[in-house]
Amino acid sequence: MKPEFTTIGQSIPKIGVNERLRGEPIYSVDLDFEDVLVLKVLRSTKAHARIVDINIDRALKVKGIVRIFTEKDIPGKNLLGIINKDQPLLAVDKVRAVGEPVALVAAENEAAACRALNLIEVTYEELTAVFTPADALKPDAPAIHEKGNLLFTRKVKKGDVEAAFELCHVSVERTYRTARIEHCYLEPDAGAGYVDDDGTLVIYASTQNPHYDHKEVTGLLGLEDHQVRIVQAATGGGFGSKLDLNMQGFIGLAMLHLQRPVKMVYAREESFLATAKRHPIEMTLKTGADANGKIIALRARITADTGAYGSYGIAVASRIAMHATGPYEIENVDIESRCVYTNTPFCGAMRGFGTPQIAIAHESQMDLLAQKLEMDPLDFRLKNVFENGSETATGQKLTASVGIGDTLRALKPHYEQAKTQWLGIECRPWQKKGIGLGSMWYGIGNTGVQNPSTAQIKIDLGGNITLYTGCADIGQGSTTVLAQIAAEILGIQPDEIRMFVADTRCTSNAGATSASRQTYISGNAVKEAAEKLADVLLTEAVNKLKVPKSGLVLREGFVGESGNPDHRVELAVLAQRANQKGIPLKWQGYFDPETVPLNPDTGQGVPYATYAYASQLALLTVDTLTGEVSVDKIFAAHDVGKAIHPENVKGQICGGVAMGMGFALMEEFRPGQTLSLKDYHIPTFADVPEIEPIIIESAEPTGPFGAKGVGEPALIPTAPAILNALANALGKRIYDLPANLERVLDASMKAGHFGPKAGKLKIDK
Repeated sequence: MKPEFTTIGQSIPKIGVNERLRGEPIYSVDLDFEDVLVLKVLRSTKAHARIVDINIDRALKVKGIVRIFTEKDIPGKNLLGIINKDQPLLAVDKVRAVGEPVALVAAENEAAACRALNLIEVTYEELTAVFTPADALKPDAPAIHEKGNLLFTRKVKKGDVEAAFELCHVSVERTYRTARIEHCYLEPDAGAGYVDDDGTLVIYASTQNPHYDHKEVTGLLGLEDHQVRIVQAATGGGFGSKLDLNMQGFIGLAMLHLQRPVKMVYAREESFLATAKRHPIEMTLKTGADANGKIIALRARITADTGAYGSYGIAVASRIAMHATGPYEIENVDIESRCVYTNTPFCGAMRGFGTPQIAIAHESQMDLLAQKLEMDPLDFRLKNVFENGSETATGQKLTASVGIGDTLRALKPHYEQAKTQWLGIECRPWQKKGIGLGSMWYGIGNTGVQNPSTAQIKIDLGGNITLYTGCADIGQGSTTVLAQIAAEILGIQPDEIRMFVADTRCTSNAGATSASRQTYISGNAVKEAAEKLADVLLTEAVNKLKVPKSGLVLREGFVGESGNPDHRVELAVLAQRANQKGIPLKWQGYFDPETVPLNPDTGQGVPYATYAYASQLALLTVDTLTGEVSVDKIFAAHDVGKAIHPENVKGQICGGVAMGMGFALMEEFRPGQTLSLKDYHIPTFADVPEIEPIIIESAEPTGPFGAKGVGEPALIPTAPAILNALANALGKRIYDLPANLERVLDASMKAGHFGPKAGKLKIDK
């Protein structure tokens, strides 16, 4: 049978992979401009304080110091933030967290910059600080911002929850807490820049959204768009933290005043201190079901700690509320999600935007309810999952590409086998085996707001194709996938397409590399642009070949008659013919998913045009003597719509599982205590289990060739599956993350398993 597509669904070599294997890509830290200055930031040592005075006199006397900047040197608007602008580039009047930037040093070398930092004298008047949302919301709490300490509230209400609870046969109410998390990408933040011959400030940055960076930098500096150019350097991961403006503003400020090249690189310790974290969240859920096992009521109260500044806090609070039901149809819901300022490091976007946290809660609730109902956890989920025609808590009708049931059914044979074989394996008395399920859904793109992308495709007179996209590839493979989409339309190979990527001078806005949106949204923009160009080429071929357009195909760099491969014409000839007629050879594509803004009182609306779905099954072993958890295997079934690059999808799933393990079992950032990787535990190669990815393709009609996304969904079900497996093994559930050695050991002893003393006696025998 002839394959449906030529390049779609093919695991071609990723664009740039050979260059990476040879170590050729230029990362920001590799940039080496002549006469370059080094930038360093002086950061606050106080959590909450007024700035009385900044004395830079002694620091300016250090040999090699060129200039020291404070907020008074910022010519534009000294406020940052992609959703609400509440964060200064350099502190004004007061600081709101330890690590907040106060002054910027420009020096001829790093040694001089560091010496100067130690000589800047900042006089503070300390203010009362609040470190938890509970304290921040007290009536007499100090105001972190003028508008108060409550950043945002999102409500979702549907049906009559209290009446529904009266009808429930069983209900479960529990509180769950997750920790503040560090992103831990391989490449710490870095950037560099120079002033072009025409006066343009050219900034190379490790970034996930160059066009957002451009808007922020021009606003800070009071410049016109053409006066700033942002170029994404090779980027060694981001996971959301590189969506915020980290150092681009500092680079632009120094270049504007000094008209010299500059460079700024964070050590890992500074990256830990200065960059966004995952929101710690407290979630109380009450979930009820009838005697038949149908969930009919959910009440959720959710509080996220956004730290000193908003960053993506509003988006996180909204997405948590949207996803609080899990992938289950519940007629009666009352959800309230709040985001609160505290005097702690600011929290922003991190892979999943709050959905990994709420998935911990709704998937634990599913197992607890199944236990009360004496139902199998997988069968209980299947009884309640969304199907085509289901209605979500926001009143959205799901009409297509609802693959959550398929993901569970794909796991079922492995699950049934694990219940007998895995749990039946003999082990030492102090070891316990467990299995657990976790499911999720994830809205692709931003929540209930416009979320467009653009792209351009050009053919030159020699028949060469160039694709222009603002989409930042941070390792997830978007450049390859977008090239595959264009190549499929134009009948060429992806490696024949020249790519211009993430450069604000020559690419238009594709939006952020976040929210698992680029394959779906930018993919559609690329597809539309390619289709417009293809139509021009086909139209010209009609006249040249004297064949109706319906009988023509694009293939191998030609347009030819579908049934006669020898009757064809080169793309170059068609481009020349079109050019002679004045027909454009460069075309733009645009796509914005159809959403409906959310009602502020009820949350009713259409927050996302489509959703990804996934379920995972975890098999693990617990040592009740030490609290050590060994995750032995993860089966991961993911509905991606259409896998444009299957091996890349599998790679995302494997990476997501590793990250989900860290979230579940070991990762916790403690302000003031977690200073670097020596204080922070992440999974190593030795910790990662055997992973079996299972790709489910429930085609999305509005997606490019049916595709949706997998970047964040890859992570989300892992921690819930592990925690459910842990509860299965111990007979005791852990409600506060991470489920580290101490918490596992405590749960084990409370469950009546071997404690340290009993274990020692057993070994001594």
